[in-house]
Amino acid sequence: MLAVDGLAEEVERHDATQQEQDDHEGDEDGLHPEDRTGATVLGMTSQRSLVVKLTEGAASAEKVNQAFTVAATAAASGVPVSLWLTGEAVWFAVPGRASSFSLELATPLEELLDSVVALGTLTVCTQCAARRALTASDLVDGARVAGAATFVEESLAEGAQALVY
Repeated sequence: MLAVDGLAEEVERHDATQQEQDDHEGDEDGLHPEDRTGATVLGMTSQRSLVVKLTEGAASAEKVNQAFTVAATAAASGVPVSLWLTGEAVWFAVPGRASSFSLELATPLEELLDSVVALGTLTVCTQCAARRALTASDLVDGARVAGAATFVEESLAEGAQALVY
């Protein structure tokens, strides 16, 4: 949970700095941006969700790191996050596998995984799991197994943004 706390603190610091900057912003009309639109940026993003799909395994270390980092950072920021593991990425949902992954200068994958499980949803592709003879009982606590229909439903939900790595 250390990574979750660290990410949350970083987001809070950024938000406080941004709020201070926003408090001093104006426009020719003398109105604060919030006063002109009636909505805050935070208010808009809190209504959105993020669906991240990782299609690569350890052989594509940078993509793996990017997908997990984006998902964990968004989750720590309060954005509803769903991380989907497909293909060789399903192995990261097996206990102990994330801890064996490393990438120089990157947050340990196990910490990012723990953050996503604690604050979001971790899903393993049904067919991908079956091809590797994995069942829900083989996965980390909190992971679920679901198929394409669920992915499409989450991805097309109002306010959802899908990213594929």
